[in-house]
Amino acid sequence: MSISYIDTDILIIGGGAAGCFAAVEIYKRAPTCKVVIMEKAHIERSGCLAMGLNAINAYLHAGQTPDSYVSFVERHFEGIIRRDLVYSIVKGLNEAVKDVEEMGLPIEKNEDGSYKVRGKRSIRIFGERLKPILAEAVQRTPSQVLNRVVATNFIYDGNRVCGAFGFGVRNGVFYVIRAKAVIVATGGASGIYKPNNTGEARNLLWYCPWNVGTGYAMGIRIGAEMTSFENRFVALRVKDVNAPTGTIAVGTRSKQINARGEDYLERYYQHLGGNKCLTHHRLLATVEEKKIGRGPCYLDTTTLNEAEERRLKEDFLNMNPQIVLLWANKEMNPRKKPVEIQGTEPFVVGGHCQAGYWIDVERRTTIPGLYAAGEVAGGAPKKYVSGSWVEARIAVITALEDIKGVVLKDRDDEAILREKTRVFSPLTKKTGLSPVMARERLQKIMDEYAGGISMNYALHEERLLEARRLLKSLKDRMGDIAAINNYTLVEALECIDRIDVARILVEHLIYRKETRWACYQTRLDYPEKDNSRWLTFVNSIYNQNTDEIKMVERPLSS
Repeated sequence: MSISYIDTDILIIGGGAAGCFAAVEIYKRAPTCKVVIMEKAHIERSGCLAMGLNAINAYLHAGQTPDSYVSFVERHFEGIIRRDLVYSIVKGLNEAVKDVEEMGLPIEKNEDGSYKVRGKRSIRIFGERLKPILAEAVQRTPSQVLNRVVATNFIYDGNRVCGAFGFGVRNGVFYVIRAKAVIVATGGASGIYKPNNTGEARNLLWYCPWNVGTGYAMGIRIGAEMTSFENRFVALRVKDVNAPTGTIAVGTRSKQINARGEDYLERYYQHLGGNKCLTHHRLLATVEEKKIGRGPCYLDTTTLNEAEERRLKEDFLNMNPQIVLLWANKEMNPRKKPVEIQGTEPFVVGGHCQAGYWIDVERRTTIPGLYAAGEVAGGAPKKYVSGSWVEARIAVITALEDIKGVVLKDRDDEAILREKTRVFSPLTKKTGLSPVMARERLQKIMDEYAGGISMNYALHEERLLEARRLLKSLKDRMGDIAAINNYTLVEALECIDRIDVARILVEHLIYRKETRWACYQTRLDYPEKDNSRWLTFVNSIYNQNTDEIKMVERPLSS
């Protein structure tokens, strides 16, 4: 296997929305800076926005203030957010959206030229080509883009991140990229839990299946502090297709109804504190209706007129065309049959919820030389794509200032050989544990013992302790994982990364002994929210030398 050595000023890992925006921003501010983007897929169609987007869900409309927006996010997350991080995002939302519009993103407007409102904090866009537009902006810069190169680990000298290792999926090349600073923008983690669907349909629900938590895992392995992994995200989606319910619920104001045609949310509002707008409460109500035999549940689209139906389909063509194909079947027409909904498996994300790196307000992680932006950065939920752009901008500004006077470290040939041997080891085994077997075993453990779909997302101590034991055993077996080609090697590396993330997740779920976010984190043994004890961040630090996970608490104020 050949080795490619590359030196750069800033390495961006992940060519999704945050990574592409970061590269463009660097060249606006420092035209002579050297930038390398390492992208697992291809920046034109990669990450969780590969299919497109029909709305910008974080935007500051007239009459709103950063303070009011922060209060909204804080309320939705039951009092636990990093207000400093959220505030820094909100201040830059509208400017970032304008910047991407200038790159070529079509945004729907009113006759007076103002953006068309979709919801209280969102605007309508024609975003099917969002990723190609961002990629084209990157291609107009001198950035070196390494498409189809999988990041495997950071280059870390014990004090500072000095770059990263990568594996070329198509060419088999092992990459050693030295950098003065690294911005990690790899998105969140999917595939840790068993999904609703099986076989080739297993990815037909919410999050990008290739976002497997590698950015988290790489940081975990070098001892970066992580936060809020117990704040999982479970999406409420259209059953069997990757289609957001918000496009229907917000776009057409359709009600949630049960199998009897009843608007079932009303009966849960008092129990849930009277708040009608919390996403996880709408999910909880749907789960409860199913448990007591009043499911399946639906969004009632039968009240739409022909023009509203057409507009709804147009919205989905900008993001999720599968549902439009489903509706081509006359029996599934949304005006004749309500749209069935269900919860997904849990995901670990820092954009909808807040799992990720513990960072300062300038987006530095706890490891010098390493910065986080987008879904991989913790503490600031509901940032969505526009918030990820803002976070990328902040990380860029900080990194450009911090690298002044930094020189590239000498190559460590011993560390290079060690990582190369680790990465390619599965190809040397003629027999062993297959990536599919490892993935399915992980998902079974997490589903049954760590609050997956089969358990209605509920958790309790005894099962979580068993999950801890089983995950440790599965990790010990990863030395036997085998790959037959470069593509199954990627799957093998993904399994290793997912297991490292899953172990951290389980420790967080064990540690927070209350129920704060219904369904996202429901403890049967601690069913109540406890503000007297748990208004705090739950963080973790992994020690690779001892294989121990240290849990720490951080106050709400940064």
